[in-house]
This record gives sequence, C-alpha cells and structure tokens, in this order.
Amino acid sequence: MNQGNKIFDDLGKLMNDAAGMADGVRREIETVVRAQMERFTNDMELVKREEFDVLREMVQIQGEEIQSLRKELDALKKSRKSS
Repeated sequence: MNQGNKIFDDLGKLMNDAAGMADGVRREIETVVRAQMERFTNDMELVKREEFDVLREMVQIQGEEIQSLRKELDALKKSRKSS
C-alpha cells in the first residue's frame, strides 16, 4: 500500500512541476508577444488616444475661429458694398 501512495505522491509532484513550468512558459510567451506588439506599434508611429483627443479639440476650436472670421469677413464685405 505504501508503494501505491508513493507513486501517487510522485505523480502529484510531477503534475505540480509541469503546471509550474507551463505557467512559466505562458508568462514568457506573454512577455515576448507584448514586446513584439509594442515594437510593431512603435514602428507604425501610431498616435496615443490622449494626443488624438487634444488634437481633435484644437481642430474643433480652430474650425470655430475660422467660422467666426468668415462671418466677420462677410460682414465687412457687405458694409463695403453698401458704402
């Protein structure tokens, strides 16, 4: 009976070691994939979301300023024509 328990103990240890090794391999693969993805996105020169949002807001403000300037220009043109 002790022989059977020893076999199960050894088998349990072997399974625990295999699970630990598999977890280590998984973490290593995640690290490599993450590094490759970062390198890939850096090579593509992608813009970060925060930078995009700031630029979008600036463009919106400039669009509003352009619209305001056009209205002023139209008003000046109308006042010249009526003079």
